[in-house]
Amino acid sequence: QVQLVESGGGLVQAGDSLRLSCAASGRTFATYVVGWFRQAPGKEREFVSTITRSGSSTRYADSVKGRFTISRDNLKNTVSLQMNSLKPEDTAVYYCARSYQFVSRVDAYDYWGQGTQVTVSS
Repeated sequence: QVQLVESGGGLVQAGDSLRLSCAASGRTFATYVVGWFRQAPGKEREFVSTITRSGSSTRYADSVKGRFTISRDNLKNTVSLQMNSLKPEDTAVYYCARSYQFVSRVDAYDYWGQGTQVTVSS
């Protein structure tokens, strides 16, 4: 069974940076796609970014393109999300999740972490 654990969230000011990490258990990490999603209070969970098995391809939501960077280390079983130039509208709980498809649909991801809170003050 896959376990995903997010870390790195916190309270920052607008314009600051944060780096989120997603640590995965098991020996199959390099066989699946990993995505980042977020959910703000009262809103649906939304796609943020995703990365292929090898890390050679990435996708981003338009709202974070140019500010966020996703990367992975298959030797350490981790995926990171570097978030720069944070805005108050980035405030949400951030989740990492597993998929076998390189897509942005929430329903394509089957294992999810517990989430980490990111709060950006103005």
